[in-house]
Amino acid sequence: MAAQIAFMALLGLVLGSFLSVVAHRVPLGESIVAPRSRCPGCGTQIAAYDNVPVFSYLALRGRCRHCAERVPLTYPLLELGMAAAFVAVLLAFEDDATEIALGAAFVATLATVTLTDLEHRLIPNRVLIVSAVVGVAIVLAGAPDEIGERAIAAAAAFAFLFVVVLVYPRGMGMGDVKLVAVMGLYLGRAVAPALLIAFAAGALYGIVLIARHGSEARKRAVPFGPFLAFGGLVALFAGDEIVDWYVDSFFDG
Repeated sequence: MAAQIAFMALLGLVLGSFLSVVAHRVPLGESIVAPRSRCPGCGTQIAAYDNVPVFSYLALRGRCRHCAERVPLTYPLLELGMAAAFVAVLLAFEDDATEIALGAAFVATLATVTLTDLEHRLIPNRVLIVSAVVGVAIVLAGAPDEIGERAIAAAAAFAFLFVVVLVYPRGMGMGDVKLVAVMGLYLGRAVAPALLIAFAAGALYGIVLIARHGSEARKRAVPFGPFLAFGGLVALFAGDEIVDWYVDSFFDG
């Protein structure tokens, strides 16, 4: 198990570094392959030895080697977060290779859309399409009998949030609607508590904003994607248990 944990941690670090590039370039319509990463301050191409996840950031004390431009802390935090999430997925689903693959792909999706929504107020279709294709492929390869249930969950989640957007278009956009469809594909029935948690977290954040800024808080645009990602992450690890608890508590017998 130690070797598997080390592998997943390393994979998370590397993928986290790559996803930071994806999140920055895809919304701008740029290639994620070329050119190589450059310092936004001086434009110098970043050498491979200065692009090692986390370690390069620490070695350079969070600054560019050439111009001392500060490197955003989000980069090492994303890399460490992905490493921790991948290890958590392994420990939670250690006996199910399909669930491990789904969990890793889902975490990568949530991390990417969180970054794009925070930075660009956008959840790119390209990211969601690739995620959906990967998710369907994993399910068909490892658990083909579940594809119907997951498709129903995706359609139901899409329909629910689509109605919400029609009723309150200022609160969310179609990117959020398409994201919950992908979440339904990965989570199945656990997408229900994911949505509940996302709305609760969003409402709590709104209350905090109103308490701090009063009526001015209504003018602040807050992306909903990160709240959906938070709900999805909680549901990945505890969603089925939440559904079972709810059914047993309110529909027993």
